[in-house]
Amino acid sequence: MKNNASQIAVMSLEEGEDIFAGRVTPHIPQVGIYKLLAKKKKDGTIEWAHFVQRDNGLKEKVMRGTVNTLEEFDILNDVVNSNLQKIFGVTMQPAEYDVRTLDGKKVSDTIH
Repeated sequence: MKNNASQIAVMSLEEGEDIFAGRVTPHIPQVGIYKLLAKKKKDGTIEWAHFVQRDNGLKEKVMRGTVNTLEEFDILNDVVNSNLQKIFGVTMQPAEYDVRTLDGKKVSDTIH
């Protein structure tokens, strides 16, 4: 996540945690981009954050939760995509994302 005034860290990684997924919609005019981020925690659960990133970089409507299995995460992803399809005619797709330290240094170039 970029570290500047118009953006916030939506998810933090602790020691032993890994990014599990990053998904985004195409740009929706006058709305922005819906995103879903997930990380696998040390205990094996999957913590997620779903939000819309406005054109000015502001992140709004942040919802968070935890699921216990990949199957539960897939259900979450299907429900979110179903609602986005009904409302905006789009679905989320796997996305490239940046993992950065708090001082803004890039950690990886992973695509999930």
